[in-house]
Amino acid sequence: MRTKIENCFKLKENNTNIQTELIAGATTFMTMSYIIVVNPNILSAAGMDWGAVFTATVLASVIATLVMAIYAKYPFALAPGMGINAFFAFTVGLTFGWQIALIAVFAEGIIFIILSFFKVREAIFEAIPKNLRLAISVGIGLFIALIGLVNSGLVVVNIPEMPIAMGDLSNIETALTIAGVVITMSLISLKIKGSLLLGILLTWLIGIACQLTGLYVVNPEAGRASLIPSALFAAPPSVEGYNLFSAFEHVRSGFNISALEFIVIMFAFLFVDVFETIGTVIGVSEKAGFIDEDGKLPGIEKVLLSDAVGTVAGAVLGTSTTTTYVESSAGVSVGGRTGLTALTVAALFGLSLFFSPVFSAIPIFATSPALITVGFMMTQSIVKIDFNDLTEGIPAFITIIMMPFSYNIAGGIMFGVISYVILKLVTGRRKEISTIVGIIAVIFILKLIAQTITGY
Repeated sequence: MRTKIENCFKLKENNTNIQTELIAGATTFMTMSYIIVVNPNILSAAGMDWGAVFTATVLASVIATLVMAIYAKYPFALAPGMGINAFFAFTVGLTFGWQIALIAVFAEGIIFIILSFFKVREAIFEAIPKNLRLAISVGIGLFIALIGLVNSGLVVVNIPEMPIAMGDLSNIETALTIAGVVITMSLISLKIKGSLLLGILLTWLIGIACQLTGLYVVNPEAGRASLIPSALFAAPPSVEGYNLFSAFEHVRSGFNISALEFIVIMFAFLFVDVFETIGTVIGVSEKAGFIDEDGKLPGIEKVLLSDAVGTVAGAVLGTSTTTTYVESSAGVSVGGRTGLTALTVAALFGLSLFFSPVFSAIPIFATSPALITVGFMMTQSIVKIDFNDLTEGIPAFITIIMMPFSYNIAGGIMFGVISYVILKLVTGRRKEISTIVGIIAVIFILKLIAQTITGY
């Protein structure tokens, strides 16, 4: 059995082993498992049933990540994406209904698959200039570090005095996050195997100790849940009444939206899906060393098709756009290099259907230190960027800062590509702009114009 697994995922060729892949998968899952609870919370605001979305979220993650593991054989994990789920719920769902939002996601997923067969996304991936690819990796590193900082309360945003500031360090959750960062960084410095996963578990255990001693007080109204699981098992809720078939049944009497509005919304979902995926895959692949000397990712078409299949499966089940997760870099950082890492993530997502009380008890302050640490690891690529050539360095800089500051990976790519093309043109270096990058820049500019006019 062991030999079959090693041969199937080519572990020796990728300089890894079963133990490392399992630890990497568990690490990735722990850092992204928050989506199991967060996604239903967001989509329920649009009128969807929390339990149905919970089941749809988990099943969509299992299906998409399994396809990635078995078909593409890369250590990338997938789940309904953050940010785009808020657009689904608060922009489209509250205006036109969750049914329209779900149908739009299904439609863009089908287009995504078609684009895969015509290798459009593969061409986009390979056309991104080297310095921009490196910048995307660094920008994603800062982005996920900021996610960890904000989620844990170490950094607060949208306060009256200023847009961003240091959080309340006397808050027990913030203090536990700091302790977790110290623990995780120390474990990594000591080069201990499975440092990120071990850091999550140790921080969680310290939190449980604080709860038992009264330092951490459970307060559901303040969003402070118990760190001790209430039970081991729970039956998964049904998706009936809140899936794609229910959405079509609801709108059979007629759309409460014009064809133009629907098309604009569908392409808004498609835009984010395509470029969030490409950005994440580039960033994680650069970190893992998957990109070859020609700037290509072997088997990229399988990776992108896995993502597209995940989006369609998620829409059928009843959840927002499924995409490749930046938290995959957590597993890559501890040695995950093959589909066995993704297979482990899929298995843990599957178990979470029945062990949801246990997984939901893992607090954000325990997983945030892992995200902050991974952010540090991914920013190391910045030393490879050629900042001496300003037509390369400035777009790279813009890409890096726009991802965390706009809280949007696709936005960072968009402004980076546009600035790259503009600077090459004004300095008389038009020949360095590939046809595909030029087309992408035009599409981005049109996207900005459309967004200004429609708000989508």
